[in-house]
Amino acid sequence: MRAVAVADFGATPEMMELPAPEAGPGEILVRLRVAGVNPFDWKAADGAMRGNVDHHFPMIMGSDGAGVVEKVGPGVSRFKVGDAVYGQFMRVQKGLGSYADYAVAEEHGPVSTFPEGLPYTWAAALPTASSTAYNLVETTKIEPGTVVLVNGATGGVGQSAVQLAANKGAHVIGTTEPEMADYLMELGAMETVDFTRGQVVEDVMAAHPGGIDVVIDLVTTTRGDTPLAAVLRRGGIFISTLGAADPDALAAIDIQGANLFNRTTAELLGLLAELADGGRLKIRIEHEVRLEEAPETIAALRSGKAKGKTVIVL
Repeated sequence: MRAVAVADFGATPEMMELPAPEAGPGEILVRLRVAGVNPFDWKAADGAMRGNVDHHFPMIMGSDGAGVVEKVGPGVSRFKVGDAVYGQFMRVQKGLGSYADYAVAEEHGPVSTFPEGLPYTWAAALPTASSTAYNLVETTKIEPGTVVLVNGATGGVGQSAVQLAANKGAHVIGTTEPEMADYLMELGAMETVDFTRGQVVEDVMAAHPGGIDVVIDLVTTTRGDTPLAAVLRRGGIFISTLGAADPDALAAIDIQGANLFNRTTAELLGLLAELADGGRLKIRIEHEVRLEEAPETIAALRSGKAKGKTVIVL
């Protein structure tokens, strides 16, 4: 089968011809139609999990994907051949991922069927970004009237977070470049802040002098680098997806700090598919590329300036 894989940690991703995996007991073999692209794909290839889990090389890149069940292994009852499924397919211990014609998933792992009306491109773009956004909103206990700042609102996680928070009745503020401001408002943001001006804190405080309730930071990577905490009221919540929160330091200024470790389940995937199919969660597909174009696309996306989602059509 065709695949985009790396020969070792940090190696350049390349097209390879590799044996198709087989479905073992309790597993399904999926003929992928679309793979979703996420920053963790190249972080894993660079060795983000080295030392914590065994890796097999060559290692196929990618986690998210959507396709059709081609075979079911012994003992599988939850899926049948022909089911349209989506989810997370990264299995570094076996060198398997979603940037390939075929992937294997455990029956009770993070994989779910999805409605007929949901495009495969949307389904492939949902798992990591939207489950992360969902868990951010749930962890911070957002409810009607909560004022929340989403820093990095134009990326895949950010756009989902804006929508899911707005669905709960929150007053959402999103950081953005001017050209994406109107789109964020369409997604449910009540305000936008132009981060290119370099004064996000000042702009938020001008509109909310008493402080806001929640900051969701999807951008900052340095632990303890939390200047946006200045926009929070006492007792407010600062949560990061990239390890920026220092809970002890934030507690010293009466702020609740947390770093999210995302976990995706089949049940959550089922819920997200229903939301997307029902129009309550929109996915902006910025780029559709062929598998042969994936290595070049990954190199471009490493800049971290993506808006919306990139998917690989297989």
